[in-house]
Amino acid sequence: MSTKKPIFKGTATAIITPFKNGKIDYEAYGKILEFQIAGGVNAIVVCGTTGEAATLTDAEHREIIEYTVRHVNRRVPVIAGTGSNDTAYAIELSKHACEVGADALLLVTPYYNKASQKGLVKHFAAIADATSIPNILYNVPSRTGVNISIETYKELSKHPNIVATKEASGNIAFIAQLIDECGDDLYVYSGNDDQIIPLMSLGALGVISVLANIMPAETAQMTKLFLDGEVQKSAQMQLKLLKLINALFMTVNPIPVKTAMAKMGFCDVEMRLPLCEMDEKDNEKLYDILRRYGLIK
Repeated sequence: MSTKKPIFKGTATAIITPFKNGKIDYEAYGKILEFQIAGGVNAIVVCGTTGEAATLTDAEHREIIEYTVRHVNRRVPVIAGTGSNDTAYAIELSKHACEVGADALLLVTPYYNKASQKGLVKHFAAIADATSIPNILYNVPSRTGVNISIETYKELSKHPNIVATKEASGNIAFIAQLIDECGDDLYVYSGNDDQIIPLMSLGALGVISVLANIMPAETAQMTKLFLDGEVQKSAQMQLKLLKLINALFMTVNPIPVKTAMAKMGFCDVEMRLPLCEMDEKDNEKLYDILRRYGLIK
């Protein structure tokens, strides 16, 4: 029987990072955090893919983690994205997140230089050994070019600090095998909004969500319904939200969700290159979907 405790069950928001005139817009960010908490999300993930962590400076990365912890003030767990393709840097950033009071870490697989499966075990074990809070692995092969194998997952699940994974491989058969092989030694969260309920039906505990940025209450409700045994209702919500979910991935995340948040009045539609604004015709397609869901007029 595993002694590992889940960091959260339900919905965690992979939160955007709002920018204004090239800097992090903390006024907008604070309001976004309040919108999330008021919506009933179960955790906040800062400095993930959706937070444009790749283009944050080291100082910004540390500062926004610290700000998030302070602002959220223990109302929900704060999960800090501190992964890197440089193990030493990931350890440094992860230690800082521990020091400032983050509740858990989100650790993406090394990108660009990639790693062998043996290298992945060494990389994640080194971070887990150096940190004092739960580690969540993040498998997103479409972005990193590397996939964590079942055998590697099984090996990593033995580490007491490695408690979960965010699975964004999109491969339901693979994730089913992962849940079967690792059980409670490694909890699973969906990394894809279009697969929340399918993966929860296999044993996943919830989602780390892009959709929750614009619909925190609805996303939290969908996962809560499932956890409360209202499986059919949760599945109906998944289907009902599918067109909106697909629209949020019409181009590279987080471009559409940030465009949506800007249109909803939360922030400026400002991204850091190489991410850039969509063409007007794509904006209109997105706005049309947002209107259909009652998010804008």
